[in-house]
Amino acid sequence: MALHIYNTMTRTKEEFVPQEPDKVKMYVCGPTVYGYMHIGNARPVIVFDMVRNYLETLGNEVRYLTNFTDVDDKMIRKAEELNITVAEVAEMFIAAYQEDLTGLGVKPATLNPRVTESMDTIIEFIKELEDKGYAYENGGDVYYRTGKFANYGKLSRQNLEELRFGIRVEVDSRKENQEDFVLWKAAKPGEVHWSSPWGEGRPGWHIECSAMVREYLGTTIDIHGGGEDLKFPHHECECAQTEALTGEPLSNYWMHNAFLNIGDEKMSKSLGNGLLVKDIRARFKQGAIRYFMLSSHYRNPLNFTEEALLSAEKSVERIALAEGNVKHRLELAAEGAEGEASPQITDRLAAIVSNFHVRMQDDFNTPDAITAVFDWVSLANLTLADHEANSADFAALLKAFAEMNAVLRLTVEAEEEVASEEIERLIAERAEARKNKNWSRSDEIRDELNALGILLEDTPQGMRWRRK
Repeated sequence: MALHIYNTMTRTKEEFVPQEPDKVKMYVCGPTVYGYMHIGNARPVIVFDMVRNYLETLGNEVRYLTNFTDVDDKMIRKAEELNITVAEVAEMFIAAYQEDLTGLGVKPATLNPRVTESMDTIIEFIKELEDKGYAYENGGDVYYRTGKFANYGKLSRQNLEELRFGIRVEVDSRKENQEDFVLWKAAKPGEVHWSSPWGEGRPGWHIECSAMVREYLGTTIDIHGGGEDLKFPHHECECAQTEALTGEPLSNYWMHNAFLNIGDEKMSKSLGNGLLVKDIRARFKQGAIRYFMLSSHYRNPLNFTEEALLSAEKSVERIALAEGNVKHRLELAAEGAEGEASPQITDRLAAIVSNFHVRMQDDFNTPDAITAVFDWVSLANLTLADHEANSADFAALLKAFAEMNAVLRLTVEAEEEVASEEIERLIAERAEARKNKNWSRSDEIRDELNALGILLEDTPQGMRWRRK
């Protein structure tokens, strides 16, 4: 088997071959930190976390970078609105963003470079472009000459003629051509700024990623990712900047996830439907959110509804219940995980895990990979019902599940639950009621515990409880 990735640049699925064996350099555009993460932001965050997880599962060492844009026009306006500094705005929302990442089960990036910490690198990049004739200064602003770069538009499959008539651009008399984009912006009075060869100012949006990629990952990376809204102009401009300077591709593989829609409408603040991740996390566990995001192929649009999340929650509960029951049976086995699993179990597990990898290696087909997880659930439940199953069977089941779950992260290792005195009293009372065949009282206590957020599971090995 070999991993194949759909490359936006070529519009085809290509076998993934990193530049260095077993090492992957990956960059995903991060947030402008002027507000809380909304559910649309969560899709690329989870998608590319999954991509990274799978690359690591295949034995690769992944150097994964995602940046923080911690100064721009939106942040300046937010600072004015809150009557604090731009730096304070950045710290506030970076902390909130990282809290959301943890709540979504997303692993920290290898590095999170910030614009304000990369200013020298950015200024040097612009200066080199100017020296090569790809950038020009006018009135303290510096622009990129799109007309000088012959391949401008190759990623988004647009050309300059189409852009002149099809793209709305703000008319700026200081530009040689209206399709040119800003690399450095002269500071307005009172704005945060840095010194540069062109005067006081700050970077344009597109230049930061090109400069950070070259600084921390080198001339050419293996994978560049982001939402499809970044394809043009952001990623197109990145290509133009870097390739004009280095003469080499910025990235060998370009990946873009499709939009997430609310009620079949593209997410837009003007529609008032920018749901915040922190609010959604307060209602749904991370596994349900991840399941929802991965239940559709990353290149297909995904429709966000409460019903979809509720359905995802039930699906994850079914997976978690099977995993928990298998762990429980293994813990009860006096002999531990000694011996060998039965050939029937090992053969079926091998087929399930192999199918999981076949699906994942077809451009990260997570919907079908999740189907393989449910094949595991069915096998787990059959094995749990088999009184002849041994501890090695359950150990093999857990090992196979762990391999798949390391990629999708639908369930997490729960801390050992400790019951309160009230819960222990009710559980003991229910056990006594069942012993005395007082089924009505047993059902009443189950309902009382359910109201307290406690779910009971009667198994052949005894009663288990867990929190909702």
